[in-house]
Amino acid sequence: QVLLVESGGGLVQAGGSLRLSCGASGNIFSISRIKSMGWYRQAPGKQREFVTTISRGGLTNYADSVKGRFTISRDNAKNTVSLQMNSLKPADTAVYYCAADLNNMLPTRPPDYWGQGTQVTVSS
Repeated sequence: QVLLVESGGGLVQAGGSLRLSCGASGNIFSISRIKSMGWYRQAPGKQREFVTTISRGGLTNYADSVKGRFTISRDNAKNTVSLQMNSLKPADTAVYYCAADLNNMLPTRPPDYWGQGTQVTVSS
């Protein structure tokens, strides 16, 4: 099994920046099979939505709402993924979930593993 643990959430004013991090731990064989990692978010009263993903080789995909503002990065040796969030807006307020998948992460289906989530609040 794989455990994903996020850190770095908090409160920030609109226009500010935050950096989220996520580390994978657990069964070494299961971790070695992870192909893609990424982030989802869930705002109050809304469904969980895809934010971004990165493959083991560094290919990235972003939701249109965050393109140009968010940057995902990954350290395969440390089994970590990070999300740099700039020019934050109140609409970015949500619980952010780290995710990992044994295949290419697709917005149309849930990933194989979820973190517990970290709150990001952007004040206006």
